[in-house]
Amino acid sequence: MFTVDKRKSGENNKNYSYRVIKDAIMFLELKPGQAISEVELAEKLKISRTPIREVLTQLKEENLIDVIPQVGTYVTKLNPQLIEEAAFMRFILEREIIKMSCEAFPDEYLQKLKRNLMLQDLLINQESNEREFHRLDTEFHKIIFQANSKEHIWEAIARLSTHYNRIRLISELQFGFSHVIEEHHEIVRIIESHEVNQADKIVRKHILEPTKKWKKLITEDSPFYDYFDINERSLY
Repeated sequence: MFTVDKRKSGENNKNYSYRVIKDAIMFLELKPGQAISEVELAEKLKISRTPIREVLTQLKEENLIDVIPQVGTYVTKLNPQLIEEAAFMRFILEREIIKMSCEAFPDEYLQKLKRNLMLQDLLINQESNEREFHRLDTEFHKIIFQANSKEHIWEAIARLSTHYNRIRLISELQFGFSHVIEEHHEIVRIIESHEVNQADKIVRKHILEPTKKWKKLITEDSPFYDYFDINERSLY
């Protein structure tokens, strides 16, 4: 059904089940449109149904679960409108945070970015590493917001980007991610050399340009066609 990760230190049943189930959805182990069951999830995770029920309610609020009365509970299909809005939000906010970073960026966070990039580089040409890259990619952008004391804004972006992040993973599976790592190197170079005039260009390339390739993912001959809500096609 999906990978059951080990429980982390201090995790209660609700936190543990939330992390595992959400990861399974975000990394497409639980497929868009797939029916899920409280009973099966509880058995899989070896916990009671009560925390599972609470987690599914929380995931519904994050647009990752659909509950259809008298029918069932399903992983949401990807909604192009939500993807488009998240891309727009990220472009506006990340452009401004890169501009701020060009003005001043603490050295300790610059070193964190470079260490993160080093780990990203190690993933190039390795197989089945999309999940680890996705984790490092998320951490890379979070570090930039943390360096500018805007960590809560990043958390808000993450909450509103669930459909955007799922299509990013599909894109990485289909097209690879070496070009994304190259863009991360360019972002660090721009920050380090204080090239504020390059902020718009790199963020436009990094956030908006990929959405043009995503058109190929929703065509009927795409292996991912059934992952999308074809009634919501504003992005395309």
